[in-house]
Formats: sequence, C-alpha cells, structure tokens
Amino acid sequence: MDELRSGAPRAAGKPRVARAPAPSLRVLGIDPGTRVTGWGVVETHGPRARRIASGVVKTGAKEPLEKRLAAIAEGLTAAIAAHRPQAVAVEDLFHHKNARSALVLGHARGVALLVAAQAGLPVHAYAPALVKRTVAGKGSATKEQVARLVGAILQMTTDVPNDETDALAVALTHVQRARMVAPKR
Repeated sequence: MDELRSGAPRAAGKPRVARAPAPSLRVLGIDPGTRVTGWGVVETHGPRARRIASGVVKTGAKEPLEKRLAAIAEGLTAAIAAHRPQAVAVEDLFHHKNARSALVLGHARGVALLVAAQAGLPVHAYAPALVKRTVAGKGSATKEQVARLVGAILQMTTDVPNDETDALAVALTHVQRARMVAPKR
C-alpha cells in the first residue's frame, strides 16, 4: 500500500541523486557610445535571467573627447565595482557611413575593453545583428522591438532608455552563447 502512495518503488541499490543547481552567471553588457554608453547587468539562475542593474554614462557633447572617455571609464569602473560581474559582453562596431563617427565610437569601445581588462574580466564581443537576432529573432529588429523583448525576457516593469536595453540585450546574448557552449553534466 505504501508503494502505491509514494509512486513506483525505486530499484534496489540505486540511491537518489540530487541534481546540482545550475551555476549562475553574472554578465555586464555594454553598448558603447561617446555621448551615451549604456550598461546592464544580467544574472542567470538555471534557465531564468534577471536584471540586476542598468544605467547609462552620459557625457557632454561639447566636452573634449578625452574628458568623455574618462567619464565612460569612471562610470563603467563603478558599475563593475558595484555589481561584480563574472564576464563582460560588448557590442561590436557596426559599419558606419561616416568614418570619423566609427573612429570616435571605436574609442568608447576601446575604453570599455580596457576597463574590463583592468578588472581582470573576460570580454566577449557580439555584432549588433547577432544581438538583435538573439533577443528579437531577426537581425534587422528595431531598437523599440529589442527594448520590448528585453523587457519581457527580464520581466521588467518599468521602461528604461534604449541605451540600457541595448546593453542588457548584449548581456543576454552572452548568456545565451555561454549556455550553448557550457559543458553538459
């Protein structure tokens, strides 16, 4: 009678083995820009991901480039210190029609890479189309579509600026890629 209430009997000699919880991963995603750099921290627990924090580093458009880059470094260093990610994911440069714009954006991206390296964190770069495809299902998704889907995936109840949702999307892309290459138990 006890066997019926408790389900099928276990085979003799086969102890129950508790499954180890899936390891968590905390990632800082960065969407570099010289006027606005978005950052977002995502943490996973098993199949779920949640937003830990996100923000932007805003710089004055009329400030000299070196001052803007210093402000970006300071803001990202503070985010790393406050939220202690295990990895950093940075959006790659996309093809600009304006070579000068691409060069200046490359400076901001370089600062993000430097800050991560100085913190001893592994850095992973993802193309904008891959980020959009990972989050929205198509590489040509609009910023609004990406923002809406990031909000849904992370169960966010408030709207945040596109620069933040773009950074969170970069972090989610790394989480998804890390799951694909993680060793199976």
